[in-house]
Amino acid sequence: METPTRHHTATPARRALDALAGNSEDPAALDVLARSDVLVPVPDDVSDADAGHPSTVALPVLQEPDGREAVPVFTSESELAGLLPAVSRYRLVPLGALADQWPTGDLALTIDAASPHGLTITSEGVRNLLARPYEY
Repeated sequence: METPTRHHTATPARRALDALAGNSEDPAALDVLARSDVLVPVPDDVSDADAGHPSTVALPVLQEPDGREAVPVFTSESELAGLLPAVSRYRLVPLGALADQWPTGDLALTIDAASPHGLTITSEGVRNLLARPYEY
């Protein structure tokens, strides 16, 4: 049996997103995703000093078509460029650590929003499904 080419170059996070498209509660895929690094775009109004601070991350917030607010993150530079080509800076952050510090409220998380394997998770889902304490 031949494996499609895209699986040879897909990151573990992207393969986890593919698995979650078929079963949104797949615990193994959620664990892989939570332990993966994601690219978080740095908003234009954040200074270089703040953007590089190791213990804080400025979250860019976009309004979804349905009116919800979501933070976009990406599994690769090509996914980032596909949706936000004007973004020139990003931070590489462990998704589980980001989820562990996720703000309360209705702020959703969108992973690879413009791709077929994109996933949007509610604020509660981020904290319950993806939070992993970050070990320094």
